[in-house]
Amino acid sequence: MKLYRPSTVLIGLLFVLLGGLTRLAAPENVYDEQNLKVVHGTIGEALSYAGSGSTVKVTRVTFAQAVLDRTESDDEKPLDTNGVYVAVEWDTVRGAKKPDTFYPTLITDGGSAYQELNGLSNSRLDFPDAGFARTGTVVFEVNPADLKGLTLRLRPSMLFNVYNTEVQVDLGIPTEEIAQQMVDGADPQYVADRAVTRVAS
Repeated sequence: MKLYRPSTVLIGLLFVLLGGLTRLAAPENVYDEQNLKVVHGTIGEALSYAGSGSTVKVTRVTFAQAVLDRTESDDEKPLDTNGVYVAVEWDTVRGAKKPDTFYPTLITDGGSAYQELNGLSNSRLDFPDAGFARTGTVVFEVNPADLKGLTLRLRPSMLFNVYNTEVQVDLGIPTEEIAQQMVDGADPQYVADRAVTRVAS
């Protein structure tokens, strides 16, 4: 059996490590996810979510200066903002397989990522039981100066290294001029209704 000197082994390990670091530093590999397919769509388009047989569709987008939960009580106060609220109305249909957990975010061309608004019981995006459909609203508080390319992103929480699907819905704001028009025309108040569940057609 042939024995190698320690210096030869160390040099070999050094080349292996340098090769790995070079590969990681290459821009095309930094965000390379071989097990994630991104499905792009627009408002009104039913998109398949995470290979579960379920679909999600954005039906309408509304900008508002204040937002209020639809509740039994009339003394609820609307939530105001120094920015603007974006209410995304959605429709989901549940397939046979339970969809993976996800957290909806809004992303922009400027690199911002907005999380769904806390404090509204009627603001969420989810899937019903198998064989049913659900309609509802998810609300985001956003910076009115950074809305170009506004996109709803549904990325499954990938606990295991399996093939999966991310949904991205273009919300129709391709330029800063259109974004400003949406902000200027924002409704004084948006009322978030409870989600409605029905039998899938």
